[in-house]
Amino acid sequence: MSRIEFMQGNIACAEGALAAGCSFFGGYPITPSTEIAEHMAKMLPKKGGTFIQMEDELASVSSIIGASWAGARSMTATSGPGFSLMMENIGYAVMTETPLVIVDIQRGGPSTGQPTMAAQGDMMQCRFGSHGDYGTIALVPSTVQEMFDLTVKAFNLADRFRCPVFVMSDEIIGHMREKITIPEEVEIKPRKMLKEGMLPFEPEADMIPGFPVFGKGHRVHVTGLTHDERGYPQTTNCELHSELVQRLVNKVESKRHEIADYDVINPDAEVVFITYGPPGRAVRQLMHDHPDMEIGHLNIRIVWPFPEESLKKFPNASKFIVPELNMGQIAREIQRHTNVEVESIPKLGGEMHTPEELFASMGGDS
Repeated sequence: MSRIEFMQGNIACAEGALAAGCSFFGGYPITPSTEIAEHMAKMLPKKGGTFIQMEDELASVSSIIGASWAGARSMTATSGPGFSLMMENIGYAVMTETPLVIVDIQRGGPSTGQPTMAAQGDMMQCRFGSHGDYGTIALVPSTVQEMFDLTVKAFNLADRFRCPVFVMSDEIIGHMREKITIPEEVEIKPRKMLKEGMLPFEPEADMIPGFPVFGKGHRVHVTGLTHDERGYPQTTNCELHSELVQRLVNKVESKRHEIADYDVINPDAEVVFITYGPPGRAVRQLMHDHPDMEIGHLNIRIVWPFPEESLKKFPNASKFIVPELNMGQIAREIQRHTNVEVESIPKLGGEMHTPEELFASMGGDS
């Protein structure tokens, strides 16, 4: 039977990972994500898994890459400064098509910034932070329940697409406590294994190769260099490099509409709020406080790949209002995909938008 608990967001994330079958966590404690590591350190050994505290975030992401190649569902958790340190090996995981989950509990930056305050300033970093071109998947919870549910989903997506998947939360959701329903079991979609007679990086019809787990009899060379389907370096082959990188992008981008996850409320509205993460909570409160107003709301749970088709769910929209805990990172992405007026409502400093601030953005008198 499912159980109902009153739980912190970071703990819900860890519980989601455990439910999804995560058996390896390699991490380094950093505010405001540390509770995830603490809970995994406590619970993983009880479930036959492995927790290891690495010397830094570079080593943390290296360890989960190795664990994934050994067959484990693996995860790390960090915040902005640690996320920056991980970027080189995130690119390595992309090039080697290594499935893993990286949780970023965002805080105010740049640099050390505000360790105990919330932000959403890493949204472009998770998309473009490592060098080169690649496709990526990023999930953004706005409730403690979604911290659990989207962490489970992240593992399934990582294994399906053989790529790093990001859970881009923040200090508010990470440290918030809410009622949560934990199911007795969750759907686990295992990674596709390498088929007999196929090469380690030979894509199938879905553009994704089967996974050759170390220790299962496969001979596989793993390198961050441009490589052929055997995994052997081919760094000066221009055509091969182009084909490889385009496949790394298209295996995700071609499924963007299938990956998309969002809620549409009041699709006939003219004024529509577009949110991901905590600002969606303020919009829901605004709608509760003003039931007489026709307010539209698009709440996005998977920001990358960006679900541009979701914007068409509001055919009467005259304005999209985008509150973000940054300087307008996703507002610019929305502008790329619509002719509707886009108004960015940025907020820095660590506090959420208030319903009154959002009401004022609509031209209302608070």
